[in-house]
Amino acid sequence: MTGGQLDGIEACVFDAYGTLLDFNSAVMRCRDEIGPDAERLSDIWRQKQLQYTWLWSLMGTHADFWEVTGDALDFALAAIGIENPELRTRLMALYRELDPFSEVTDTLLRLRDAGMRTAILSNGSPEMLQDAAVAAGIEPLLDAILSVEDVGVFKPDFRVYELAVGRLGVARENICFMSSNGWDAAGAGAFGFRVVWVNRYGQPVEHLPARPEVVLDTLLPLPQILGLGTA
Repeated sequence: MTGGQLDGIEACVFDAYGTLLDFNSAVMRCRDEIGPDAERLSDIWRQKQLQYTWLWSLMGTHADFWEVTGDALDFALAAIGIENPELRTRLMALYRELDPFSEVTDTLLRLRDAGMRTAILSNGSPEMLQDAAVAAGIEPLLDAILSVEDVGVFKPDFRVYELAVGRLGVARENICFMSSNGWDAAGAGAFGFRVVWVNRYGQPVEHLPARPEVVLDTLLPLPQILGLGTA
């Protein structure tokens, strides 16, 4: 962990994929069928998924995240030479019920017990996010599930981060935003959120103007950082 305590926080807003939900878990459930290329497939799928969101936004057009996710999976399957419609269907279905990371439920419970408001703010479509939150068992622990579909553009466009301010009625400087994506953390910081980068994958800090105030490798210390008790 790097960074110190964050004071004055009234709401905790989380990215979904990679932060609360393990996007690798869909492929890992089919690992035996996919074989030795499973990790490579998952990596390409995720990389292309993010690239497509940026490209859609830069082109001034939009497709929802479910379509983007399917297109990215098609690219990834082609990249490793798999032609299996049944596997594609199964992987897409599994993406709607990804595993939460091990500390997520306990962390959200501790935040809620301390009176902290909680929300998801994600590129995911509303249906994807609702299904995933229910499957992970965390839907009752959230005050809001916010999707970029309300503004029709993907992160890191500032209109996305503004959704949390409007929905929660909390000033941006009193919102703690958590993401495992360094680029998302930078975007949220530039917007004015207090940012915790959940660096689950051991990445270097992005060379962008806004830096996270705190860097963690899991969410477990979050309540302590917010002054809500020990980890």
